[in-house]
Amino acid sequence: MSGASAARVARQGLRSADRGGRAREITARSGLAARGLLYVLIGALAVRIAFGSGGEEADRQGALRALNETPGGTVLIWAVGLGLVGMVLWRLSEAVFGAAGPDGDKPLKRLTAGARAVFYTSAAFSVLAFATAETSGSGGGSGGGSGRGSGDAQSRDFTAKAMELPAGRWLVGLVGLAIAIAGVVIAVKAAKRSFRKHLDMSGSSARWRTAVDVLGVVGGLSRGAVFAAAGGFVIYAAVRYDPDQAKGVDATLRSFAATPAGPWLLVAVAVGLVLFGLFSWAMARWRKV
Repeated sequence: MSGASAARVARQGLRSADRGGRAREITARSGLAARGLLYVLIGALAVRIAFGSGGEEADRQGALRALNETPGGTVLIWAVGLGLVGMVLWRLSEAVFGAAGPDGDKPLKRLTAGARAVFYTSAAFSVLAFATAETSGSGGGSGGGSGRGSGDAQSRDFTAKAMELPAGRWLVGLVGLAIAIAGVVIAVKAAKRSFRKHLDMSGSSARWRTAVDVLGVVGGLSRGAVFAAAGGFVIYAAVRYDPDQAKGVDATLRSFAATPAGPWLLVAVAVGLVLFGLFSWAMARWRKV
């Protein structure tokens, strides 16, 4: 191969890599922005519930219904769904090609990215199904037949079906344990500010860095608490062999208000979820991808 040909192949390879890098960046940032919007809405709904003025469930479905009531809501819901598809593609690319950073190629990192891709695939599917129902006019996501607690009903149904499988009780317990452990890991990483290594805030002021630290720590602790509590309820359902003990996000959040701390614990967790949504937007701006 001549020198000119080699140079041309090299330039084509660089252009291809650059296009791939831009596509990865777009999918990652759109996904983080979509996740942020959902958490802000869920947290806001939970705050309303804590003060006795919320009739909508504080989970993804409730957030979508609230979004649907705003001007251009259906368009926004489609945007959220497509953003979550971007999140799936980003996490899949990390599972296949490795994540950004010196340890992004480690097997555990790739496995974690794959698990996240599965999680966000489910989230994207539910959002797009909601958007499709609203666009077609069937009203499947507007509340017909799905009142408050529909997300909790889905959790109970899933748990009941899983318990019917061979060794289903153990399977449900292991799933609950995995969710609870994930919640603890999320909280610990937030407290240790592990997210800093994923951010590129060079050139940002100290005030912005401090603000992102607060959002990441408080938001991550609240998100971790919700995951840990939800996992605990699934474990309890397995121990009692009672699917009705499993709770979705809405019922898990409401359980915080039933503690001795009363509704103020729910307020604290709910505000933390709003802050996590804002942190997701900060990640969409400064995340290294």
